[in-house]
Parts: sequence; C-alpha cells; structure tokens
Amino acid sequence: MKLAYLDCFSGISGDMVLGALLDIGLPPDVLLREFEKLPLEGYTVHTAREMRGAISGMRIRIDIEEQPPRAYSKIRELIAGSELEAPVREKSLAVFDKLAAAESRVHQVGIDDIHFHEVGAVDSILDIVGAVFGFRYLGIDRIGTSRVPLGHGFVRTQHGLLPVPAPATALLLEGLPVCDGGAERELVTPTGAALLSTLAEFHGCAPEMVLQSVGYGVGSNPSADPPNVLRVFCGTSIEPVTKKTLVLVETSIDDMNPEFYNHMMERMFGIGVLDVNLVPIQMKKNRPGVLVRALMEPSLQTQAVEIIFRETSSLGVRIQEVERIELPRKIVEIMTSYGPCRVKRVTMPGGEERGVPEYEDCRRIALDRGIPIGRVYEEVLFAARGADVSPRL
Repeated sequence: MKLAYLDCFSGISGDMVLGALLDIGLPPDVLLREFEKLPLEGYTVHTAREMRGAISGMRIRIDIEEQPPRAYSKIRELIAGSELEAPVREKSLAVFDKLAAAESRVHQVGIDDIHFHEVGAVDSILDIVGAVFGFRYLGIDRIGTSRVPLGHGFVRTQHGLLPVPAPATALLLEGLPVCDGGAERELVTPTGAALLSTLAEFHGCAPEMVLQSVGYGVGSNPSADPPNVLRVFCGTSIEPVTKKTLVLVETSIDDMNPEFYNHMMERMFGIGVLDVNLVPIQMKKNRPGVLVRALMEPSLQTQAVEIIFRETSSLGVRIQEVERIELPRKIVEIMTSYGPCRVKRVTMPGGEERGVPEYEDCRRIALDRGIPIGRVYEEVLFAARGADVSPRL
C-alpha cells in the first residue's frame, strides 16, 4: 500500500500541496493537460524550483485575470460538466462540498447561495482538482497528516479582518489534531483545510513505511520562519494490516414487520455504513427476534441511530467502540474477455496479493450475456492474475 504523509510543520495551502506533489514526481505537463479538461479561461500556470530559507522545493503560481466571484452552484456545475475522469471529478466535488458547508455555517446562507471569493477563485479550483488528480496519478492509496499548526493573529479578506485561523478554516479542521504553531500569520488556508479534512484518513505521528521519496511544496511567503513549505513523505506500508477504531450500533427487535428490514439496511448503506447484520435471537418471554448490528465510522453514528429510530420499532440502541484489523485493499478495473470488470485487490500478510471479483459487475455481465455467474467469476479471476491494473479512487 502506497502512503503519503503530509508534514504540516509550517501549515498547508492548496498550492503547497500541488508543489509537494510536483516535487515527488507529478510531471508539470501532465498536470497542465489535466487542467485543460476544465472549462476555465483567463489563467496562466508557472512552476519553478525556489528556496525558502535553506530548503529547496517546487512552487506553483497561478496568475489569473480579474474574474467575478462564483456561486457554489456554478462551481459544482463547472466541475461536474468537465472532462475530468469520474473519480477526480467526484473527489474534487467532495472537497468543495466541505468548503461550501463550512462557509454556509459561518455566514448562515444556503449552501447553493454561497459565493466564493478567495476560495472560489480559479486558482483554488485548480489547486483542488490538481491535488486530487496528483494523488491519484502517483498511485497514493492512503493520505495522512501531522498535527496542523493554526497560527494566530488576523488576516484581511473580502469579508474584512478575520481572526486566524479564519472561521471557515476552523470549522474544516474539526476532527483533526491541531496546535498553535507559534506564528502570528495565517498558516492554514481554507483550501488546504478542505483538502486535509476530505482526503486525510489518519492523523498524528508518521506511519511505519519504507520511505521512497520526500518532497517540498513551496508557499508564497519567502520570509516566513519556519520556512513556508509543506513536506510530504511518500512510501509503502510496512504493516500488512491496518487497525481502525469503528463504532458498533446494535438493537434487539421482536415486534416489527420483517419486510421493513431491507429498507432500513438500504438507508444505512446509503449513508456509508460499512456493514449491517441481522441475527436471529430469542428474546424475553421466549419471543423470536432480530439483533440488528451496524458497523460504521464514528462520524456516522448520529445519522445511523436516527435511521434506526425512524425506520424500525426500536426504542433504544447500544453503542460501543470496536477495533477492526483489516487487510490493505484497493479497487482496480481489469479487461476480461467479457469487457471491463472491477476487482478488489487484497494484500495478504505475507505480501502476496489475491483478487476478489466485484459481485455486482459479475452479476451484470452474467445477466447481459445470459451465462452462469460462476463462469464469469472464474474468467475474471483468471484475467486478474496477469492484469496490468491501476488503482481507482
């Protein structure tokens, strides 16, 4: 599994992320071709190696012609209607969703009516799309971050003088480890915070890994102390397994129409719950019942409990933290004699890999061609053993 660890000792911004990715191997011409897939005009991109203090890193500067603020609804249409690949498009929209939600909370304005100024400019759209594309191009499977230094003082914006970190930035950093950082300046931009809160999967100390490359993304402040750079460590995971802390929500039910369970499960999976089990049990007075068990990321707990109360006859739930140990896996798409099919590629503890065909893809092929699903499954497994594949975000 390929990891990227963002060492934010001097903060983070969108252009610093892009610069760091350029420094560890993202070709500038490839990035520019990706930008051309967006229906944007009036900008020029410059890349160069620059010094910040004693550190050399890559700087990306985007010069833009004067343009009006963009409403979030227009930015969403612009990215959704672009020629970007679907995974890049969807991740980029997820980052902007975070930005819009934070701005909406700060200004008490409907999310579609938010007008972006600093974060809605062309350079920020390019920073976000470029960063999402860059991690994908470099084959990064997981992204982590160090503690994030907040800085202190004030920053002048289109909304006037605001405290550092800016209110929207502070909201975006909820759930991340932070510290003061000691600098009286803005260390984290809204774009940088949105990228972290959307893309980073683990936080805190650097993970154990075989280090392959180190890159530095240069920021716009040449006189900052410490140097205005973002450092990224890139390597492969040493640990064959990953430990995660998840939440298990469960409830026992003995008085509900069994036809309703499927609807409840679909709603659970719709919000991103990892697994839902229905276990037959015997309850008090020897009544047959069902134990509903749902496994999820901690952030989904409130939504999941609300679904249980709304969609079942339950009057209470039990909640506990559990630790899950899981094998590294990624979804790849391979070409078979039946056409493209997705496969889950799993890395075993000894380092060997095995492929697990995606059921829904195999089922679709079987129905389209009128053949047994077992035959499709065997063909996909055979093709997966020698396939040249690339990860899909």
